[in-house]
Amino acid sequence: MADQNAMSSSSSSSSSGLVLGNPIQRFLSATEIDTRLLGMIGALLLIWIGFHFMSGGLFMTPRNLWNLSVQTASISIMATGMVLVIVTRNIDLSVGSLLGVIAMVMGVTQTEYLPALLGFGHPMIWTITLAVGLATGVAIGALQGSIIAYLKVPAFIVTLGGYLVWRGAAWWVTSGRTVAPLDTKFRLMGGGPEGAVGYTVSWILAIVACLAIGAFLIYARQQRRRFNFPQRPVWAEGVLAMLGCGAVIGAVMVFNAYPWPIRIAENYANANNIPVPEGGLFISHGIAIPVLIAVGVGVVMTFIATRTRFGRYVFAMGGSPEAAELAGINTRWVTVKIFMLMGALCAIAAAISSARLNAATNAMGTLDELYVIAAAVIGGTSLSGGVGTIVGAMIGALVMQSLQSGMVLMGLDSPLQSIVVGIVLVVAVWLDTLYRNRGQ
Repeated sequence: MADQNAMSSSSSSSSSGLVLGNPIQRFLSATEIDTRLLGMIGALLLIWIGFHFMSGGLFMTPRNLWNLSVQTASISIMATGMVLVIVTRNIDLSVGSLLGVIAMVMGVTQTEYLPALLGFGHPMIWTITLAVGLATGVAIGALQGSIIAYLKVPAFIVTLGGYLVWRGAAWWVTSGRTVAPLDTKFRLMGGGPEGAVGYTVSWILAIVACLAIGAFLIYARQQRRRFNFPQRPVWAEGVLAMLGCGAVIGAVMVFNAYPWPIRIAENYANANNIPVPEGGLFISHGIAIPVLIAVGVGVVMTFIATRTRFGRYVFAMGGSPEAAELAGINTRWVTVKIFMLMGALCAIAAAISSARLNAATNAMGTLDELYVIAAAVIGGTSLSGGVGTIVGAMIGALVMQSLQSGMVLMGLDSPLQSIVVGIVLVVAVWLDTLYRNRGQ
């Protein structure tokens, strides 16, 4: 018996030594970095590098990366809501059509109704328009959520019906007309030279973000000490701070390296009596407003999912709906609130998409449901429910948009792009299945 204990202790110590002797495992264990999230970032970098070479050096340019961030904003915003939907073992196939009909409602509101009531160019047009869009999205979400929760109709069927109903409703709002141009202040939410915060403000925001990262790490360390949880080594905290701040600073450097178009910069200089140098005037775009909106939504949704009672209820329902009901959770009302939240996020995405195009069109949001669901799944949200992260979904949205942007730069036809996206979605679900099985 003593020999067996000795052998057991020696084998365990040797295995422990192997773990401690592996620098990569020691680093990941000390910093507590999610290996799946790290793998997604690695895959994203490989996609960027691959497309950069295949596109002749066009992909990883400040111009393309800035446009990529703007294009990703609306998909990533809806993907944060899709995480909560899928976590509760539901699905929403109507988000693209919902975006389209809300964009049409907001377009008509700001081009036909509000100018007649308030006059053209009134400063409140964009805020009232956005409020109308949010109310419309929440109302539609409440309708779909109530049918799912109280009438017990499967979410797949309800939202598939919504996919058809709201796409038809978008056409019905204007009888197929394209609504344009939109309010000048509303258009700022779409990006562009005027829809970005510029060089100086971008660096101020970067400093604020780095301070926030440091403050969060200090707060988390204090909370661990308060509840006697294991502490990360100080060097690991420093590494996390440097990685976070490095990502923020790198992104701001890229955004500030993308200048305004020459003609727009010259017109701005002439209007403000600014002398134009011989080589042209360099005015940085800085961070685009839709990107700031998407980051803000991501922060709020992360807080909701991880720090609120509602978020705990959502993940409890996904883990075991029966146990959640026995624990006293009103699962029906939580389901309705999830779809109401999804509707509000679709309204924000609709505002960004229509503002970027300076128009509301009938084709807006087509196939967005595919990209949103794929982003959530690629980001680690399990279709079996109970597992998912907001940050992962936003990175998944960036992966999906990077694939589309790279294929456009390579000149691939639209049908081939759809084939690639479909394959990526299937492979992502397969990898998710392997990952879950390995963890069991």
